[in-house]
Amino acid sequence: MTSFLQSVEWLNFQKSLWRKTWRIDETGIIKSNLPFGKSYLYSPRANLPKDFRGFIEKIKEIAKQENAIFFKLEPENNIDLEKFGFKKSHNIQPTQTLIFDITKSEQELLNQMHYKTRYNIGLAERRGVKIKRDKNYFEEFWRLIQETTKRDGFRPHPKEYYQKILEIPRVELFVAEYNGKIIAANIVVFYTAPRPGSGQTIYLHGASDYEHRNLMAPHLLQWEQIKEAKKRGCEEYDFWGIDEKKWPGVTRFKKGFGGREISYLGAYDLVFQPIWYSIYKIARKIL
Repeated sequence: MTSFLQSVEWLNFQKSLWRKTWRIDETGIIKSNLPFGKSYLYSPRANLPKDFRGFIEKIKEIAKQENAIFFKLEPENNIDLEKFGFKKSHNIQPTQTLIFDITKSEQELLNQMHYKTRYNIGLAERRGVKIKRDKNYFEEFWRLIQETTKRDGFRPHPKEYYQKILEIPRVELFVAEYNGKIIAANIVVFYTAPRPGSGQTIYLHGASDYEHRNLMAPHLLQWEQIKEAKKRGCEEYDFWGIDEKKWPGVTRFKKGFGGREISYLGAYDLVFQPIWYSIYKIARKIL
């Protein structure tokens, strides 16, 4: 199934952030601006065309027009990119994820979860955590994102980024409420393909309140999202990123639901302006 990051909806979202986009041989390309009139081109989760050399020639033409320093590619295919002149680079999207087959019954899905995950779902229900789907809670989501990123030591996207994502069709905001307070919130994509029953749900962004961590709201939130995905006819639920070293707690949480692990090649760069590319890499380390 084609990734949501290659969909028309995702390219339109990028346009709403004032980024130029192209579609070459069914592969989406996004331009990101850099200082001094420079830029780079980027294609996430791309299914590469059979005529890959012809595809690269078209990329080079765009790069020349847009003064692009390099083209960053994160393919879904297994391909030897180095023989085409690409260099291994830093990743933007996670290189590993967890895909949960949700075509089974709810009871079967619960049975294949870790017993602690099942227990925590029930615990949240017993303690009175309520799940809602409502984009009007965006400010609460933003508050939780700021808390979570500060606590876990990573940088959030700008506020406008999350606001614009929620304008994409079939993207929803789920929240967990306890005693009138929002204590966890997730942005979820319900991505449907042309073939009936071939949809995929993606857990894209999430945040939670540390103070109420003992209520286990994120477990119930995920379970309600999975059930909603089943109602919408989706076959798969993508937990969107695991890494034992970088995110041990998050990875352990996601693995508790079950599913199969998927690995991707990661990011490779095709460099057009070597001197500027070296400057860019130095600037990334400093900033």
